Amino acid sequence: MNFNWLFNDIKIGKIKVSVITFVWFVVSALTVFSEVMRGASSINNYLVYKGVYEHLVSQHNLYLAYPKEYFDLNHYGPVFGLLIAPFAIMPLFIGCFFWGMLNAWFLYFAITRLGFNKRNTLIVLLICMVELMTSLHNVQYNPIVAALIILAYVYVKEEKDWLAAMCIVFGFLTKIYPIVGIFFFIFSRHKVKFVLWGLFWLLFFAVLPVIITSHAFLHQTYFDWWQSLVDKTNQNIQCSAAGGMQDISVMGMVRRFSKVYDFRSIWVTIPAMLLIIAPLCRIKYYKDLTYQLLYLSSLLIATVIFSSSAESPTYIIAIVGVAVWWIAQRRPYTVFIKSALILAIVLTSLSATDLFPHYIKDNYIIAYSLKALPCFVVWCIGIYQLMNIKSMVKNPTEY
Repeated sequence: MNFNWLFNDIKIGKIKVSVITFVWFVVSALTVFSEVMRGASSINNYLVYKGVYEHLVSQHNLYLAYPKEYFDLNHYGPVFGLLIAPFAIMPLFIGCFFWGMLNAWFLYFAITRLGFNKRNTLIVLLICMVELMTSLHNVQYNPIVAALIILAYVYVKEEKDWLAAMCIVFGFLTKIYPIVGIFFFIFSRHKVKFVLWGLFWLLFFAVLPVIITSHAFLHQTYFDWWQSLVDKTNQNIQCSAAGGMQDISVMGMVRRFSKVYDFRSIWVTIPAMLLIIAPLCRIKYYKDLTYQLLYLSSLLIATVIFSSSAESPTYIIAIVGVAVWWIAQRRPYTVFIKSALILAIVLTSLSATDLFPHYIKDNYIIAYSLKALPCFVVWCIGIYQLMNIKSMVKNPTEY
């Protein structure tokens, strides 16, 4: 079956866009709109986000339960209150819709800044599209998180270290994950500037919420945030024992398959960290584009699969990593490499859709955290390729 038409352009008025780009934004809009139309109960995550701003302004503990406003607890930093503020002051459903579209656009923007040729850019968008819809159905922040990690790499590559540091710090002070962007320090040609800008942005963003709250309350909020993250880690492990929607990670797979629910995450995360660090010994390849893309991919994937907080909508971050990994592969693709991608598309992305019967999703995919498995396989392949990078180097024109 020929799918080349997906890469063609269509004309909308005087604007020419690719079919894939058009579908990306139309489906994103329809997805968010469908959740908005289902009512407040369907956009609970957005209510949590909105609450960060409102509670910051009213100086109410950001991490307590507010059952009259929303279900679940907030685990985002106080800086997130500034990001959500423009949407929180809008009428509820309008704010939610534009929040979802911001996530779709920002991830699109980041992917297009990777510098791939048109076809490879569209392939990345196509691979990520289903997972984006899963995240948008939950009006999640994760597409922006993925974008911040990508842009941190892009701006280091463009020697705009001040912007790279800003993406890392802002992301870290909202949802921790973008802290992995620190590893892009190795690609920076201005390492001192990278560090100094990082320290500047850390101080700047840490105190910035005082424009809408008090200094004393903000100070206490950071302590409360840390405690909430500690508590959430413990709750995620308990969620594994119940076969719940949290801990969809490598550690979750170990816990759920073995039934050893007190299995400590460090037995996985420490070896994983060592494996992430190991390719850094290939110093002479730091400037090689294939090396950089494989390393970016490994960080995007690892951020999710080695987090006990990972849930299904978080996997947009990992799938972007899988897509970048695919672009970095040499042609012709081997059956093994093709199989790894297909497994990721089917078991990670499509398993969250109605294409999979609820019986299979509930009793196998969720019950054993299998959504993490294909991304773990791709991550292992990527680490192996980084360690053997000489055989992976491609001509830059291939990107």
